[in-house]
Amino acid sequence: MYRTDLLVVIGRRIKSIRLIKKMTQNELAMECEFEKASLSRIESGKTNITLRTLYKISKALDVPIIEFFQDK
Repeated sequence: MYRTDLLVVIGRRIKSIRLIKKMTQNELAMECEFEKASLSRIESGKTNITLRTLYKISKALDVPIIEFFQDK
């Protein structure tokens, strides 16, 4: 899997989980203490994401990090 493919898979999973939890991008971004535009780039797979950012998002969504790597 190419890096860009992995970023897209992770971004789609974050968005999917966020929508299941009925959160807006703005709500999740605020919970994670970063800009909505940053979350938008993450969800679209357009930016490289650090482990620290994945951790913040996983805590805000109340899911284990491994959830982001599962292409469902």
